[in-house]
Amino acid sequence: MPFIKIRFLFSLAFLMVNLLYAQVGKEQYQEIKAFQKDLNVQFADPEDSPLTPEDLDSFEELEFFSINLNYRIDAKFVRTPDQKPFKMATSTKRKPEYVKYGEAHFVIGDSSFVLTLYQSLSLKKEEEYSNYLFLPFKDYTNGFGSYGGGRYIDLEIPEGDIITLDFNQAYNPYCAYSDRYSCPLVPDENHLEVEIPAGVKNWDH
Repeated sequence: MPFIKIRFLFSLAFLMVNLLYAQVGKEQYQEIKAFQKDLNVQFADPEDSPLTPEDLDSFEELEFFSINLNYRIDAKFVRTPDQKPFKMATSTKRKPEYVKYGEAHFVIGDSSFVLTLYQSLSLKKEEEYSNYLFLPFKDYTNGFGSYGGGRYIDLEIPEGDIITLDFNQAYNPYCAYSDRYSCPLVPDENHLEVEIPAGVKNWDH
């Protein structure tokens, strides 16, 4: 009898854990869908859209890779204090000032990776963006499904030593849609030698 009871309790605990993970996964999925919806709303708005007037006339929605929660990764956050500001190269002569704020250490499959997180010195002065971190990256999908110039992820300074990198929320720089913009180029240190089939796909005119 005790054995049967222990077995029942173990099965119940296993079921509850599975239900908890399913609920968390559902919430993460809905968050990504909300991100996609908001991005499509922005692109359809003539006041906010980076699209050319010609492309805006025929715009329906952006194309995304299938949502894959395996590319929502809790990375180890390593602060890198006392870094000197530098001027980041862009697609034009503009060179905004950034500082290396920290690093994200994570694993995909059997391989370990490190991405550098940057803080904009100009945005840091604005209360709304004082907690903002900028993550530009390139991967092996560039030019083969995603934009050749790489993609960006918006992040916030974490309170602890874990930072969530959700590649499902990776988006294209505005330069992917029009040459009238000036976009930061992805630094060499943020070139990932792996495919990241998540986030926004390349813009198909």
